Formats: sequence, C-alpha cells, structure tokens
Amino acid sequence: MSEYQINKGIGRSVEYKGLKAQYLFIFTGGLLAMFVVFVIMYIVGISQWFCIGFGVIATSILVWLTFHLNAKYGEHGLMKLSASKYHPRYIINRLRITRLIKGRK
Repeated sequence: MSEYQINKGIGRSVEYKGLKAQYLFIFTGGLLAMFVVFVIMYIVGISQWFCIGFGVIATSILVWLTFHLNAKYGEHGLMKLSASKYHPRYIINRLRITRLIKGRK
C-alpha cells in the first residue's frame, strides 16, 4: 500500500497533489456528490451506459474546474473574491464642496 504525504509542515495549510486549502474540500465534496448522483441515477433505472458517461464527464469537469480555480486564485483567492462582493462600489461624501476645499484649521 502506498503512502501519500498530505501536510508539508507545521502551520501550513493542507496540500495534496497541488490542491490547497478549500480546493481540497471542494474537490472531495464534489467527488462524493458525483458518486451519490451516479448511484441515485442507477437505482432509478436510467441506462447503465448513460450513468457511466454522465459520471465520467461530470467528474472530469469537476477535476478540471477545481485545478483551474486553484491555479487561478491560489490558496486564499476564493475567500478574497467572495469578500470583495461586500466592499462598497463607491463612497458617498455628503459634505459641501466649499467645506471640502477649505479643509480643517
């Protein structure tokens, strides 16, 4: 049985085969969801070859998208991207223009 190194040191985030932090959890959760969908489709009675084709295509897209997001945004990129939605687009300043020009004494 082969052994895989999961963590590279104390204080660092979890990394496995290049996937870091939340991408690892997105990847495993997506694979688990694909498996559950595959099993449900098979139990319902959908054709075996359609289930296999759907599973292979959906899993391939999941793997590609996860590694693409990991390469594009990095370790904390998705959190920064979601936090930027809460920043104001512009700041409204309701002071009179003369007061802005004068400044403070």
